[in-house]
Amino acid sequence: MSVLHSAAMAATDHITVDLGQRSYDILVGRNLINTAAEHIGPLLGKRHVVIVTDAHVARLHLEPLEQALKAGGIAVDSIILPAGEATKSFAELERLCGLLLELKVERSSTLVALGGGVIGDLTGFAAAIVLRGINFIQMPTTLLAQVDSSVGGKTGINMPHGKNLVGAFYQPRLVLADTGTLDTLGRRELLAGYAEIVKYGLIDEPDFFTWLETNGLDVIEGDETARRHAISVSCRAKARIVGTDERESGARALLNLGHTFGHALEAECGFSDELLHGEGVAIGMVMAFDLSASLGLCPLEDSARVQRHLASVGLPTSPLALQGRVWTAERLIEHMGRDKKVKDGRIGFVLARGIGRCFHPAQVDIGALTASLNAAIAA
Repeated sequence: MSVLHSAAMAATDHITVDLGQRSYDILVGRNLINTAAEHIGPLLGKRHVVIVTDAHVARLHLEPLEQALKAGGIAVDSIILPAGEATKSFAELERLCGLLLELKVERSSTLVALGGGVIGDLTGFAAAIVLRGINFIQMPTTLLAQVDSSVGGKTGINMPHGKNLVGAFYQPRLVLADTGTLDTLGRRELLAGYAEIVKYGLIDEPDFFTWLETNGLDVIEGDETARRHAISVSCRAKARIVGTDERESGARALLNLGHTFGHALEAECGFSDELLHGEGVAIGMVMAFDLSASLGLCPLEDSARVQRHLASVGLPTSPLALQGRVWTAERLIEHMGRDKKVKDGRIGFVLARGIGRCFHPAQVDIGALTASLNAAIAA
């Protein structure tokens, strides 16, 4: 291994989410699981943590983390939940809270969320409500969680009515994004996370989007320097936005680019593996740019450029990618009407005046929305 490659493998990026007394750090690099004790130890009220993970992640990463923490003098209990989006439910939340109380957690206890967005969201919500609030740390193991859901303090569960409709804003004490965990992901999961990376370039960092057009495949295929750069840029972008608007009353809503469409598609698929969240976001971003172009807000070439790049790496860019499913504009609009971003009964969209020039709120005439959706789902 060359000296340059060794340095790239060892490097760790440090980002701060500036929220005053509730500020915290994000560390991005390899082998952070193995050095977890030195990062987590100084934050502990008592030398004990409860790791919450799922059955899939546990097989891959739980034992190394337990060993690293114990070697650092930190006592560990672990809770293993079922893998999958269905775990973000009231039933699993209640079960998790019960298990934590059986372990006699105290307000000085700390939870460690080891897994993807499902585990991070569920563990964070449990941390927010057990004993009216205990500390938790995010250790995201998917690309999507590392660049999006682990940062910013959004926690919650799904309801039959829609996604993430019950939850709390509750910030972690630390985010440890070990890029080595991404080596265990399949390409589909990596692509789902990559969609969220593209989102940051489209919102307000056009130079980053241009960089992704050249280097995106390196990020997906495992080039350590490219991957760490993309994750760190994404985390800095999100940290900047969250630092100015923690509870999504203004600028933070821009992070929902593509999500109003994407969540509606996910809801129609029953929040199942038929359509992963990042895949829904990829299709949703194309639909948002297409709608923007149809309204005369955005150049057609910018809309086409977004579609070309996402398609070039292998992401779906149309609802028609889900073969055998019949879509209707009316059903999608019905799902959008239940979204948590609805305000005063009106659906709020993030639209674009061009790549890197997104804005919110954008109110769209129902006729224009219906026409755009019909165009997207037309055979």
